[in-house]
Amino acid sequence: MADNDIKSLTEDMEAPVFDTVAFSSPPELSSATVAVVTSASLHHPDQDDFAPQDIGFRVLEGNRRDYRMGHWSPNFDTIGFASDINTVIPLDRLDELTSEGKIGKVSDVHLSYAGNQFDLSAVQMDSGPAGAKLLRGKGVDVVLLTPV
Repeated sequence: MADNDIKSLTEDMEAPVFDTVAFSSPPELSSATVAVVTSASLHHPDQDDFAPQDIGFRVLEGNRRDYRMGHWSPNFDTIGFASDINTVIPLDRLDELTSEGKIGKVSDVHLSYAGNQFDLSAVQMDSGPAGAKLLRGKGVDVVLLTPV
């Protein structure tokens, strides 16, 4: 599917409206634990790759850098990721921010979803909240979203 086809299929999609909006007050960034949540379909080699319409997530270990990208869309260019994983999951940059005292620490775990989905309702109602609960349970205060 070409980019124009994707745009024509999605241009009239309405953004979701929520009756209540949940806000939290995170600590100052200098003491916050930060995790990355990406839609780049990243996984470790020992984890299952993402299949079409896979609304689940993969838990990524922050101390590993053996990430594989599972995007299968012909509209997606993986050259940036192949050149520098920080274009997708900027853990080296977050480590630098930690050493500079700008953030408290980088989480030990991060999450990856398959962003090439047309129906996001299951992510919104199921795997998204489950991922948030997992990260909160690991002490994460702030997430950096990297939509790919």
